[in-house]
Amino acid sequence: MRASAFHINTIKEAPNDAEIASHQLMMRSGMIRKLAGGIYNYMPLGLRVIRKVENIVRQEMNAAGALELLMPVVQPAELWMESGRWEKYGPELLRVKDRHGRDFILQPTSEEVITDIARNEIRSWRHLPVNFYHIQTKFRDERRPRFGVMRGREFTMKDAYSFDRDQESALVSYQKMFDAYQRIFSRLGLTYRAVAADTGSIGGSSSHEFQVIADIGEDLIVYDRNSDYAANIELAQAPCLIPQRGEPRESMQKVHTPGAATCEQVKELLGENLERTVKSIVLATEDEQRIVTIWLLLVRGDHDVNEIKVGKLPGFEQTFRFATEQEIRSHFGCPPGYLGPVGLDSNIQVIADLTVANMHDFICGANEAPYHLRGVNWGRDLPEPTLIADIRNVVEGDPSPSGQGTLSIQRGIEVGHVFYLGTKYSEAMKATFLDETGKPALMEMGCYGIGVTRIVGAAIEQNHDDRGIIWPRAMAPFEVVICAVGWGKSEIVREKATALYEDLMNAGVEVILDDRDARPGVMFAEWELIGVPLRITIGDRGLKEGRIEILERQNTEAVMVDVERAPQTILTTLAKLA
Repeated sequence: MRASAFHINTIKEAPNDAEIASHQLMMRSGMIRKLAGGIYNYMPLGLRVIRKVENIVRQEMNAAGALELLMPVVQPAELWMESGRWEKYGPELLRVKDRHGRDFILQPTSEEVITDIARNEIRSWRHLPVNFYHIQTKFRDERRPRFGVMRGREFTMKDAYSFDRDQESALVSYQKMFDAYQRIFSRLGLTYRAVAADTGSIGGSSSHEFQVIADIGEDLIVYDRNSDYAANIELAQAPCLIPQRGEPRESMQKVHTPGAATCEQVKELLGENLERTVKSIVLATEDEQRIVTIWLLLVRGDHDVNEIKVGKLPGFEQTFRFATEQEIRSHFGCPPGYLGPVGLDSNIQVIADLTVANMHDFICGANEAPYHLRGVNWGRDLPEPTLIADIRNVVEGDPSPSGQGTLSIQRGIEVGHVFYLGTKYSEAMKATFLDETGKPALMEMGCYGIGVTRIVGAAIEQNHDDRGIIWPRAMAPFEVVICAVGWGKSEIVREKATALYEDLMNAGVEVILDDRDARPGVMFAEWELIGVPLRITIGDRGLKEGRIEILERQNTEAVMVDVERAPQTILTTLAKLA
C-alpha cells in the first residue's frame, strides 16, 4: 500500500467530548469519525485494525470447533417476549415497529434467535454438541454513550452459543471457549486477566470475564498475587475480618453527634477508629401484591455494600431499590444519617455483613437525630441479625480466599465474557432434543461474547504514550511504514524505498510506503500518532553511507543498518515484536 493512494487524515486536536486516550487517539489518527452520540464511522485505517481482530477471533473460534453463521441485526419482538426479556432488559433495548405495526428490536445480543435456530434445527442427541457463532453489529441504547468505542451504542461483537445434551458436556464446551479466549487475547498482544464474574442480565451460573488491564478501566479486578484467584469486585469474596466476636466491655451510651451524618464524620467527632463504626443502608422490595418490605443492611464504616451480592440473597430475587426518605422516616422515625439496628420494629429485616456480625462495642446511629449509640453489642442491646452474609465489596489488603496472601485491586476493561447458561433459554423457549431413549430433553447452553470494537479501544488504553498509539503487532493497521525522505527530489531514495517495499511485500509483511513527499518531522509525527510498530527511514544522507534507519515505535533510539541487510533485519525485528 502506498500512502498517496490511502486515506490518511490525522488531526492535531481531539474533539472536546473525547475524554480518554483511546477516544482522543482514534479521532486524531483518523480511525473513526463521529456520526451521532455513541455511533461512529470506521475509516479505512480503523477498519484495518478491526478486521485483524476479527481474523484472529475467527481463526481461534474455528480451531475450537465452532461453526460460523450470521444472524440478523433486526429481531422480532415475539422471541424476546417468549424468553421474558422483552420487559426485563430495560431501556437499552431499542424497540422499533415496521410499517405493519409489528414490534422488532435492534439486537444487543442473540440468545433468543440462536435458541430459535437450535429448536428448529437440532432434533436428536446425535446432533450435539454444537457451537454456533457470528461476528455482527450490535446496538444498545446507552443512556450516556461515552469514551468512544469503549461505551458506544453501536458496536461489533462476536457472540457464540454452545448446545449440549447435559451439564457435564456443557462444561466441556465452556472450557473449550475459555481456552480459546485465552489464545485470542494472547495472540492480540494484550495484558489481561480472566476473572470470575456475575452473569448479569444474560443469566446463568458459571461466568468469567476477560479484562484488559488499564488505568481507565471501569471495572475493578480483585486478585491474589500468590495464587490463581481473580474475580470482578462484584463477585469477589469478602471474608470476615474478625475471627471471633469479643465480649462486651462498654455499656451502651447515646451520644450527641450534631452535624455527623456519616461514619467518617462520627469518627472525627468522637475520635474513634472508622473500623468501630457501622454503616446503615435501607433497601425496599415489593411483592406481587405491592407489599413493601424494608431491609436494613449493615456494613463496617470503612466498607461499601455490594448490590450484586445483595441481589442474590433470599428475598431479593425480584427488583429492589433504595428506600425513599419518606419510607425511612416512617419506619425509623428519623432522617437518613442517624440510622441503626437498635430498637427496630420486628417487621424490619436486618442483614449484617460477616464482619459486622462479629463486631462488639460498636458505634451506630440511634434512630434519633442528631444522636449515635456507642458500646453496642449483639444479643445484649439488640437481637441477632435476621441474616448474616457477605454483602460488601472487598478492599485492598483483605485476606485472599486462597489462604495464601492478601488481595490486590486493579482496574480493567471487559473485552470478553463466557457464561454457562444451563437451560435458562432452552426451557423458556422449549428448545428440546430427543435423547437415546427417545424422550425429549432440554438443551444445555453456553454463551460466549467478545467485544471486537471495544478491544481496539482497550488495546490503545493499554498501549500509548504522549506521541500516540503503540500497537501490538497483531493489531496494527500496518506492521511497517517506510518513510521516504525527499521522495520528490531524489531518484535514489525512490529506487531504494520502492525496492525495500517490494521485498517486504513479497515476504508477507503488511507495509505502507509513505510517498507523499512530506517534511520529515510531519511524517514522523503522523506515523507515531498512528502507531505503526516499525518505522523505516530512507533518505539521501543515510544512503550516502549505504545505510537506512530502523525505529521501533516504543523506542526513542533508532538503529542504522546496511541497505542490503535491511529486509532480513526488519523481519527479525518484527519477529521479536510478535
